[in-house]
Amino acid sequence: MTRFFHVPLLMLALAATAACTPTVQVQAPDKPIEINLNVNIEHRIKVEIEKDVKQAISNNPDIF
Repeated sequence: MTRFFHVPLLMLALAATAACTPTVQVQAPDKPIEINLNVNIEHRIKVEIEKDVKQAISNNPDIF
């Protein structure tokens, strides 16, 4: 008889656990997603490095 007493308690515990599951909601943002890429800064750095390298090679032609 005690073996059948555990079945309702187990079912009650499972029901209580299922009632506590969190709810996840996905909602679209109000404003559009904005991605700013500043490519000019990267380009300037590459140009400045290239100028420095050319200048260093012209100042030291025997470097290579």
